[in-house]
Amino acid sequence: MKKSFNVLKGKIPEFGYDIKMLSVVIDDKKSESIPERGLYKTNLHCTNGTFGEWDYNNWNLVLNNVSSESKCNVEFTSGLSEEEYNKYIEAGKALHRNTYRGKDITRYYTDGSLYTRISNGSFEDIYVGDYIKTIHTDGKEYIWLIADIDNYLYSGDTPLTKHHATIIPATTLGNASMNDTHSTLTINIEGYQAYMGSKMVSEILLKQLIIIKNIFGDSHVLKYRNILTTKMSTESISSGMGTSGSGASSEWAWFEREIDLMSEMNVYGAPVASSNMRDTGIDNRQYAIFQLKPEYINSYINPETNATVRFNYWLKNVTYKPSFAIVSSTGGSFSNGAADSYGIRPRFLLG
Repeated sequence: MKKSFNVLKGKIPEFGYDIKMLSVVIDDKKSESIPERGLYKTNLHCTNGTFGEWDYNNWNLVLNNVSSESKCNVEFTSGLSEEEYNKYIEAGKALHRNTYRGKDITRYYTDGSLYTRISNGSFEDIYVGDYIKTIHTDGKEYIWLIADIDNYLYSGDTPLTKHHATIIPATTLGNASMNDTHSTLTINIEGYQAYMGSKMVSEILLKQLIIIKNIFGDSHVLKYRNILTTKMSTESISSGMGTSGSGASSEWAWFEREIDLMSEMNVYGAPVASSNMRDTGIDNRQYAIFQLKPEYINSYINPETNATVRFNYWLKNVTYKPSFAIVSSTGGSFSNGAADSYGIRPRFLLG
């Protein structure tokens, strides 16, 4: 089993003892502490069957098969190139993205270091499934999940170049309808139909965005460019619904966005009832959290109470004339009338 080891404290809390004779050498000189994060090559020697590596993202030791008799020596040597350093960071980021942990990282939100850990690309001590608990001014507690890491990097007609964590609420943020009637043909004041013409986009998500910005700060909720549907064809047969209904999204455009509903691809990793590719846009990959913890597609297990909550919620995909896609609390994929009331579970990007 791998263990993270804080060299500065010289102790592994899980084992409750000090590793004897732990030594740190910086450019051939012994040191009582590790150097500040920087361009150092590392060399690690351990005894008694202990193996380890230096984690450049978390800037600490990761040890395997550690025992009370283990002895480790860590050597830091200046001269690591930025290219080599970035390779280590990218390798570590991939590990963080492909590991479900489910740790409470609220303290990083509280002390403000959350945004630095994300924006510098290290994602230090941040893994998929980690969560942040916040209390809004209305007294309501929210739990926010790390759904993915840098998964939209370089996406968009104007590429997103900022490091980011994709955030979703652990459960839904209440219920609402996509439109006032069972129709995706509703035309809003901007002349849009389909997803961009929905009441969900023009009113409901904007209210949720205000809450999210009040919690995390306007500057940390990132803007991104997304392909979203704007028009409907009433005659087309939607691919996902087969012959059960006609109507499909027929036009799209690029939009600057800060919040959106998830797509079927984001959740399931495949289209199910979506009318066509225009419903997907850049949301064409499954979030890591749903790959690693698929039960979180329609439920959430509170790690503090161990209570399980199941829920249903809207996705942004048009299915046919009267309906949008939903995730059912049963775990199934369905299509329901736009005026029905289902959960709101949007995503946004922090950085």
